[in-house]
Amino acid sequence: MSPQDNGVRFAKGNGTKVNSKTLFAPGITLNVNSGNRNSGGGSMGAAHGGRPHAEALLPAPEFTSPAQVRHYCNSLRAAAVTLSIEVAMGAEILKGVLGAVPDPEGRIGGSRMRAAKVSRKLQKCADALRDAAKNAAATYALFQQQYEEEINRVRHRARRPHAPRMDWAQQ
Repeated sequence: MSPQDNGVRFAKGNGTKVNSKTLFAPGITLNVNSGNRNSGGGSMGAAHGGRPHAEALLPAPEFTSPAQVRHYCNSLRAAAVTLSIEVAMGAEILKGVLGAVPDPEGRIGGSRMRAAKVSRKLQKCADALRDAAKNAAATYALFQQQYEEEINRVRHRARRPHAPRMDWAQQ
């Protein structure tokens, strides 16, 4: 490697750049979004590059058909599962970061014990979100069970009419 190449080499054959300086420490990428931060409502939505609002996670609570009940429960379940995973990951990261802070009294394992105590509350949040996902799925199952008669009464009307079939017996 020469001093002029700054650690950038080309991989064999395909011409892609390989940064040899980041062999053990990955490079850092910083993305900066500039522009109008005030998008009407005061906060950035998913369409403007920010995180989605809570309203964007769930459809409007309009329950005028079984399909809307199913869609709402399924959206709630999916959002709760996703958030549960994110919060559980955050709890583990918090536990790791706080575990590296030295204990002020110098106790062996004291820093890990304090970190576990703090992150346990965040893990309870993740567990509650997982339970919310289960309850959302159970809500729709119970809705189907309790309103089976009403659903079946209109289900036959919702089916497409049969297309006329060719009757080969009539000639």
